[in-house]
Amino acid sequence: MRELKLGNFRIPVPIIQGGMGVGISLSGLAVAVANQGGVGVISAAGLSLVHPSPGLDYVRANIEGLKKELRLAKEKTKGIIGVNIMVAMSNFAEMVETAIAEKADVIFSGAGLPINLPAFMTPGSQTKLVPIVSSGRAAKLICTKWKATYDRLPDAVVVEGPKAGGHLGFKQSQIDDASFSLEELVPEVVKEVKPFEDTYQVEIPVIAAGGIYSGKDIYHFFQKGAKGVQIGTRFVTTEECDASMGFKQAYIDAAEKDIEIIQSPVGMPGRAVNNSFIESIKQGLKRPIKCPFQCIRTCNVSSSPYCIVRALYNAYKGNMKSGYAFAGTNAFLATKITTVKEVFQELAEDFQNALRQSI
Repeated sequence: MRELKLGNFRIPVPIIQGGMGVGISLSGLAVAVANQGGVGVISAAGLSLVHPSPGLDYVRANIEGLKKELRLAKEKTKGIIGVNIMVAMSNFAEMVETAIAEKADVIFSGAGLPINLPAFMTPGSQTKLVPIVSSGRAAKLICTKWKATYDRLPDAVVVEGPKAGGHLGFKQSQIDDASFSLEELVPEVVKEVKPFEDTYQVEIPVIAAGGIYSGKDIYHFFQKGAKGVQIGTRFVTTEECDASMGFKQAYIDAAEKDIEIIQSPVGMPGRAVNNSFIESIKQGLKRPIKCPFQCIRTCNVSSSPYCIVRALYNAYKGNMKSGYAFAGTNAFLATKITTVKEVFQELAEDFQNALRQSI
């Protein structure tokens, strides 16, 4: 696997660890991945619950939590550390500004189009900006808008397919439609960014994401034109993952039939491991709640049967009766707890085997 270039950054192993919230990918997992030569990513979602700050409101506590996680990570690695910040977050602007001020190496941003992401950059900042998209059209739109408005292009583009865990940028009808598969999307995004690369003499690597679990998968998407991959689910069942053992065990205990699509209160479909909490929602046993956080702009409090950030936080802590685990389509393949180093070794060996078989 060749190194991945993000502007002037050189990533020795072209693997981005997916940002997983609430609390699943914090500094612990991010540092472990960065130390193996990949890009470690801290999820900015729900940090006020992970790091409660008495006297501060949700937004301010979130900011302080992000500062804390970035500083912890920077103390423990000289590798590349990124932050995943969802456009749908009510405090998106403040979190982006905080990440830049704290010298995060990369900001990954999806769950909406990060059209104004470059507006928050400050003079001298080296933070790389990487949008997460689900179509070539979205990639082209971002490149066009960023160049026209800010004279800047993305440092890379992550294209996330419908096999990803968590919230998906697809309609329910598109999730199992082959024309929206990652195999179709990667070449589509590569095609859309190439004119910008040619015109402005820059490299905008396309990073494939969603359902990637093995080195064979990595090789497959490199053949489709990707220059890197984003992997989340595979890192959950590692010792270094910040989630509770209860959360990790949900993956290990899951069968393929347990990984299913749910409708999230934020108005998007999501992929999760079925459990008693999800079943109670299906049966209408949960009731609409009063929102204590206003954390996601698209969350409809009046019709939401539960608070998603609270449910995800409960799962992070291991209280699976009051929450659930988001997971990619291949989560059921996990059978044991391993380490980040072992995952990297297995991915590299599997990639080399796939390469040899193709020759």
